[in-house]
Amino acid sequence: MSTVAITGAGSGLGRALALKYADHDYRVYLLGRDDTKLHLVQKEIRENGGQAEVILCDVQEPASVSIAFQQIGELNVFINNAGIGIFGPLGDYKVSDIDKTLNTNVKGTILTVQSALPLIRENSGRILTIISTAGLRGKVHESIYCASKFAVKGFTESLQKEWVDDPIAITAVYMGGMNTPFWDHSAHVEDPTVLKGPEVVAEQIFNEDDGRREIVIDR
Repeated sequence: MSTVAITGAGSGLGRALALKYADHDYRVYLLGRDDTKLHLVQKEIRENGGQAEVILCDVQEPASVSIAFQQIGELNVFINNAGIGIFGPLGDYKVSDIDKTLNTNVKGTILTVQSALPLIRENSGRILTIISTAGLRGKVHESIYCASKFAVKGFTESLQKEWVDDPIAITAVYMGGMNTPFWDHSAHVEDPTVLKGPEVVAEQIFNEDDGRREIVIDR
């Protein structure tokens, strides 16, 4: 049985991806900070006949990431999905907002990919980095979020060059906003219900997860 590990798997796109891969006979490792949400996703997968394991992991903390991946025996696919967005005019950002965004979206990506790499290399597997269209162009009131996603784009493209002769792949995934809990504590999007659902995005990601350089849902 193939295996997939997904960060930020307790809600939104992470949850949708977990359900999609589980439906196609992947054993799913659910990584995240919210034990309750992760166990609800695990329950849903198991009730549908799938296999899922919960692993608590704070992607901002090196020790937490290291311990999390030590609990995974084999890994075919790693999906770096954990991310946060704090929005507003540049002058409104506190240092804590900047730190939280960069530590989660950039540092968290680097730490988890580092830890996943030996397992992925062992199985000639695949890594997907969930970037969003904020990694393609600047947006009003998203300066720090875009900065973090541009960084992940550069990180991903650099690894594609670094691993050109390796039997492993890393794919950049670009999508626009989705109707998920991502917006729960933000007024940046007035009505998230008009956005596409994460299930639609997860479907396309799964269908195109073949080691290609990019999966583009939205430009």
